[in-house]
Amino acid sequence: MLVEKNVPLQHSNTFGIAARAHALVRVRSDGDVHALRADPLWGRQPVLVLGGGSNIVLTGDVEPVVLKMEIKGIRVVGETPAAWIVEAGAGERWHDLVAWTLDHDLPGLENLALIPGTVGAAPVQNIGAYGVELQDRFDSLDGIDLSTGQGFTLDAAQCAFSYRDSVFKHAPAGARGMGLAGRAVITRVRFALPKAWKPEIGYLDIERKRAEAGVDQPTARQIFDWVCEIRRAKLPDPQVLGNAGSFFKNPTVTAEQCADIIAREPRIVHYPLTDGSIKLAAGWLIDACGWKGKSMGKAGVYERQALVLVNRGDRNSNDASVTGGEVMTLARAIQTSVYERFGIRLEPEPVVV
Repeated sequence: MLVEKNVPLQHSNTFGIAARAHALVRVRSDGDVHALRADPLWGRQPVLVLGGGSNIVLTGDVEPVVLKMEIKGIRVVGETPAAWIVEAGAGERWHDLVAWTLDHDLPGLENLALIPGTVGAAPVQNIGAYGVELQDRFDSLDGIDLSTGQGFTLDAAQCAFSYRDSVFKHAPAGARGMGLAGRAVITRVRFALPKAWKPEIGYLDIERKRAEAGVDQPTARQIFDWVCEIRRAKLPDPQVLGNAGSFFKNPTVTAEQCADIIAREPRIVHYPLTDGSIKLAAGWLIDACGWKGKSMGKAGVYERQALVLVNRGDRNSNDASVTGGEVMTLARAIQTSVYERFGIRLEPEPVVV
C-alpha cells in the first residue's frame, strides 16, 4: 500500500474543481483496504471513497484519506434460469461495462449507456436513465466494512434501493443503524442480465428515435446507440465543459399536488409512477424559472439542459476553474427560485464534500 501525499484532485472530479487530497490510497485489490486498516497511522483516519468523481462537489481540500477505487475486471460468474450473472470490479468505468455486455451478447444495461462514473459508485446512487434503474438489473455486491475489516455481500433488499438512494448514502443511526455511508467500501458488483430480454422504450426520447428509424422492435445495440446520441446531444462532455451530470433529483409529488401545479402550469413535464405518485422533470422546473444558460461567478446552467450545472471557468487551471462554493451558491439560488414559484424543494444528487 502506497500513501500519496498532497494529491491534486482537479482531474479526478468531472466538475474540474481544484482541490487536493491530504492523503490518497489507490485501491486495486481487497488487500489494499486491509493494509490501510492495519496501518497504525492511516488506519485510524476517516476516509472518503472516490470512484470516477462524477457525482461529487468538492468545496475545499479533502481532509479524510481518499480511497481511489481502481479494482478492475469484468466476467460472467454464473447464471440462473432467468439471467446471466456478470461481475465487475468497482474501478471499472460504467460505460465500459455496458459496452462489454453488448459485445458479449448480454443485453439489459443498454438504457444506462454513457452514464459517467465507475461501477462501484453505481449502487450508491442507484443510477437510472430512460426507464431503467440499476436495481432492475442488480444481483448482489461485495464490500468491506472499514470499521471491522470484514468482507460482506449484500443483495438488493439489503441495499435498500430507492430513487437515487441506497443504504450507502445514509450514516449509521446508532449502534444498530444500517446506514453504510463512510463505513464501507464496495469492491465488486454483480448484475442479473435477463435471458428473455425485451426492449425498454417507454421514454419519449427513445420513442422518437424508434419512430425516426421506423423500427418496431429495436435491438439492444440500437437502443445503446440511441441513448448515446440523446445524451451527447443534451449533456456536455465533462472533459470539455466540467459538470457532474444531472445536479438535482426529479421530485415526486402526489397526484393531487400535480393536478394543482398543472392547473397553473399546464405544460409541466411529468411522469406517473406505479405507486400513484407523480415524478416531475426538475430540468423543466429550473428552465421555467429562467435559469437555463445563466451563470453566477464561474458556475453556470447548461444552455441545452437546465438540469446540468457546468464549470464556466478553465477546468485545467488551478486558479481559473470554478470553486465548489460557486457551484453550491448557484444551486441554492435555483432551489430558492423553484420553491418560491412551485412550492417544491429540489434535492441535489451529488455528494457535497
